[in-house]
Amino acid sequence: MLENTLKVSCMKIGVEEEPEIQAAVRVLLGGLGEDVNRKGYKQNVNDIVEGALFPEAGLEDDKVGEAGGTGGIVIVRDLNLYSSCESCLLPFEVKCHVGYVPSRQRVVGLSKLSRVADVFAKRLQDPQRMADEICLALQCSIEPAGVAVILECLHIDFPTLESTIVGPSQEVWKKAVVSSGSGVFENKEAGNDMWTEFFGLLKMKSLADRIQKSMCTGHWCPSQAPSISVIPPDMVSAVATILRTLGEDQLRKELIGTPARFLNWLLNFQARDFKMKLDGFASKIWEPRKSDGDVKGNMKIHSELNLPLRSQCEHHLLPFYGVVHVGYFSAAGMNPIGKTILQSVVHFYGSKLQVQERLTKQIAETMAPLLGGDIIVVAEASHTCMLSRGVEKFGSSTATIAVLGRFSTDPKARALFMESLPFTEL
Repeated sequence: MLENTLKVSCMKIGVEEEPEIQAAVRVLLGGLGEDVNRKGYKQNVNDIVEGALFPEAGLEDDKVGEAGGTGGIVIVRDLNLYSSCESCLLPFEVKCHVGYVPSRQRVVGLSKLSRVADVFAKRLQDPQRMADEICLALQCSIEPAGVAVILECLHIDFPTLESTIVGPSQEVWKKAVVSSGSGVFENKEAGNDMWTEFFGLLKMKSLADRIQKSMCTGHWCPSQAPSISVIPPDMVSAVATILRTLGEDQLRKELIGTPARFLNWLLNFQARDFKMKLDGFASKIWEPRKSDGDVKGNMKIHSELNLPLRSQCEHHLLPFYGVVHVGYFSAAGMNPIGKTILQSVVHFYGSKLQVQERLTKQIAETMAPLLGGDIIVVAEASHTCMLSRGVEKFGSSTATIAVLGRFSTDPKARALFMESLPFTEL
C-alpha cells in the first residue's frame, strides 16, 4: 500500500533541457556581476544545476507488517530533514516528529516513517502543507487509528547590515512549529489525551504552546517582507525557467511571486566595488596602526569573538552561515578597535558569492592595516550545500584560518588565541 500511495519516480532531465536551465543559471550569475567565463565557472554552473534538481525519493518493495502489542502510540523523534521554501527557494531546516497508533496489529517499519517524511521534504514546500502531506500519506497507507506529525522549522533570515551587527540575543532565524493529526489525533484542542501522551513522549512540554504561538505569527518566510530591490526581468525569467524545468506549475498561486522573492535574496550578494567602500569607510573612522617590533614585549593578544557571518556559496548558490573570530596584538593601555568596524568588514565580504577559504583571507588582509599587521582570523560556518543536498551531513561545519604578521611565525601566539575560542554550535 505504501508503494502504491507514495511511489515517486526520480525526475529525469532530458538532454535537450539541460542547455536551457544552464543558460538560466548563467543569466543569474551575470546579473550578479560575475564573470561566467572565468576559470572554474563552467563546472560551477553544472554544480548549481545538479544542486537544484533534487530527485524525489521512492518507496520500493516496502510492506506493511504485523506485530503484537497493546496498540499504544509509536513515535520516531528528531528526524533531521531539509526542504526548500516555495516562497523564496531557500532551503530550510526541519526537525520532524512522527507518531501513529497501530490498528488491527498493523505496524510499519520505523525506518519507513523517516523515508515517507523525506519524500515530502524533497520538493518545494510550506511547513504546514508538508506536515499535512506526511500525515495524510501515512493515514492512507497503513490505516492506523491515528497519525500525529510535528515539524520544527528554521528559515534563515534575509541579510542586512543591521541584522549582522546584532547582539547574541537577537533572532537571526525565522521559526515555525506546525502540527497535523488524523484519526484519534484529529482534535487538537487542549485535553486530547493522545496529544498529551505524544507531547510527553517527545519530552517537550512547551511544544504545544509553541505550536499555538507559531500559528498566530503570520507567514514565516522573510521573503514576504516588501522588496526594495529592482529585479532585472531577465533574471526573473531565468528563475521561472528553472521552476518549469523542475516540473513545477509556475501559475500555482504559491509560486507566482517566487522568482522575484528568490532574487530579492540573491541580489544581496551582487558583486560590488568593496575595496573602494572599505577604504573610504576605514579612513574616516580609524587611523591604521603600525606594527612596532620594539614594543612586542608590552603587547598582548586582544580577541573579538563570535562576529556573525552570512554569505552565499558560489558553487551552489546556497547560503552558509556562522561566526568569525579575530585576534590581534594590542599595546598595553591602547583601546581595542571597535567591534562594529570589524563586523562591518565581515559583512562586506560576506555580501557576495564566496568560498569560505577566500572569505577568511580577504577579511584578514583587509583588517591587517587597521590592526598593525599582526592578525589571526578564524571562520566557522555551516554550509547548507552540505546539509540540504548531496551528502546531507547534518551537524557538520567548516573551519578556516588566515594568519598574517607575527601570528604567521609564532606558534605559541596562535595556540594562545586558539585556546580562547569558545565552543560554537552552528
